[in-house]
Amino acid sequence: MLTKKAYYAFQALTHLVEKYNEGPVLISEIAEERKIPLKFLENILLHLKNTGILDSKKGKGGGYFLKNSPSEIKIAKVFRLIDGPIAMLPCVSLYFYQRCENCNEKFCGLHDILVEVRDATLAIMENRTLADLILRDKNPVGGLVSPEM
Repeated sequence: MLTKKAYYAFQALTHLVEKYNEGPVLISEIAEERKIPLKFLENILLHLKNTGILDSKKGKGGGYFLKNSPSEIKIAKVFRLIDGPIAMLPCVSLYFYQRCENCNEKFCGLHDILVEVRDATLAIMENRTLADLILRDKNPVGGLVSPEM
């Protein structure tokens, strides 16, 4: 399930994609428009800046902005930066692999099924970018679903 932190991160990134050609965006604008607690958003955006997704400008006309084009930033990368592994078990994770305690992967049916789940999820997330967050004609739901649902 998408954590609240990831949900807010994608909400903020959606806002920055929408404003991509308009210059830096104030954190207070993002927080107000997207109904994100300011302190929580500050931490999220700072993390995204420190990991190379965002950059910022200080002073008049300052704020946060995407470091690269929205079409170059993969959804999977952002998800991993915010929530960590995409896989549901550590033994099927590509980047965060850990052997499960008391498990023999060669004979674990759950392992085999969750490898398929991981691969299906990655097939989508590795081929979608931040630009897709605002292409609602491809997404008939019309945006992100709240984590409370």
